[in-house]
Amino acid sequence: MRKKKAEIMDAGAMRRALTRIAFQIIEKNRGAKHILLAGVRTRGLPLAERIAHKIGEVEGFRPPVLPLDISSLRDDVPRDSRPEISFPDLPGLEQSTVILVDDVLYTGRTVRAAMDAISQMGRAGRIQLAVMIDRGHRELPIRPDYVGKNLPTAQSERVQVCLEEIDGLDAVLILE
Repeated sequence: MRKKKAEIMDAGAMRRALTRIAFQIIEKNRGAKHILLAGVRTRGLPLAERIAHKIGEVEGFRPPVLPLDISSLRDDVPRDSRPEISFPDLPGLEQSTVILVDDVLYTGRTVRAAMDAISQMGRAGRIQLAVMIDRGHRELPIRPDYVGKNLPTAQSERVQVCLEEIDGLDAVLILE
């Protein structure tokens, strides 16, 4: 078990960051009509739901949220231990902007797997990326479009995004 080193964001800071991300999504995409939010399980899904709710408050239209399980596409798990998951075809995907939502962007490998999952469902018109925390240390050339907070970290540190729906509180922590 890792020890808490610092609290970087509390519930209020997280709420403000998600509100800012929602407004940036609306502005960059000229509304929300053709947006599909894809929340990477586990913590990306509740974040996507929160962003969709905020967009719905502002635009009067709540974009759909797709739960995205990428466990079968991860390259850090041996192929023979990956679960078999089939991805449905998504009609109308070519006219949609899919916004992948995740909690922490680190090496970029989770995002690559999420893009592979979307590709297996069809060809998206565009794919964008929203993350609560961008901590750097990329291994792949992936850059987020929307960021709650840039947080340079040491590789030995771990960033934990805690969510009320899963952990009983909203906070972003650095663990030793």
